[in-house]
Amino acid sequence: MQDPKTVPDGQVADAVKDNWVDIHAPAWSRPYLRLSRADRPIGTWLLLLPCWWGLILAMIHDGNTSWHDLWIAVGCGIGAWLMRGAGCTWNDISDRNFDGQVERTRSRPIPSGQVSVRGAVIWMCAQSLLALCILLTFHQAAIAMGVLALLPVAIYPFAKRFTWWPQVFLGLAFNWGAMLAWAAHSGTLHAPAIVLYAAGIAWTLFYDTIYAHQDTEDDALIGIKSTARLFGKNTAKWLRRFLMATVGLMGLAVIYSALPRASVLAMVLALAGPWAMGWHMAWQLRGLDIEDSGKLLQLFRANRDTGMIPLLFFAAALLA
Repeated sequence: MQDPKTVPDGQVADAVKDNWVDIHAPAWSRPYLRLSRADRPIGTWLLLLPCWWGLILAMIHDGNTSWHDLWIAVGCGIGAWLMRGAGCTWNDISDRNFDGQVERTRSRPIPSGQVSVRGAVIWMCAQSLLALCILLTFHQAAIAMGVLALLPVAIYPFAKRFTWWPQVFLGLAFNWGAMLAWAAHSGTLHAPAIVLYAAGIAWTLFYDTIYAHQDTEDDALIGIKSTARLFGKNTAKWLRRFLMATVGLMGLAVIYSALPRASVLAMVLALAGPWAMGWHMAWQLRGLDIEDSGKLLQLFRANRDTGMIPLLFFAAALLA
């Protein structure tokens, strides 16, 4: 993360160094792309990976695959980028009076004056409408799931004002795709998808608690709540609990998905996914230092790999 005091004009403090937005995007588009966090792609990955988990486990559960599943995977990718952007825009609109008081976020487009609130609302609507166009190509059950997803997305920016557990609301929003992609493939929702959704929420509690520790001092000054502030010095203990919940719930989702049809080899490969994911989360715990903002951001971004690990094992199980 760049030093917020020395961030070049227009750039955002916690953007990825030398990102494509700040280097290659047309100048007129940069404030809006920064508003969508296009210069910080980790959020798109964290939104997308549960979608792909749900899709592959649904294919294992049904024992059926088709070319439409390829479109579901691609559509989820585009939709995750758009809806992450729309969600972040909504978050920044809602938090515009807080972001200017937090060192890490005061360089964001709205508090820094790069984008007006009116412009942000128009940009949010444009992204949402494009995402809707993609959603309408999925099964009716998935369309209904997509509409329902707007509820946790709408609530999340306000959660940190009334609960110490806003990360739960982020988990509800960010992992919804596990159920949506399952429904897009199967045309309905089965129990394993719900268990997988719960596993994703536990994972979100893990990584976003790490992320929230970057802002604990500023959050305390302005009265913003978070699990990072709630847990304090006991954070590592709570993260271990979230690790165990993630691995255990994902393991159950795998078993429920694979039992009807999968071979022994496929079951073993699929179960290796949450096991390996747990080891990667344990590696993050070993490097945790809640006083080191740079390390916290590094560990948070490492969760792209954390979520990719079970996906690779699920794909191998599908092919077994």
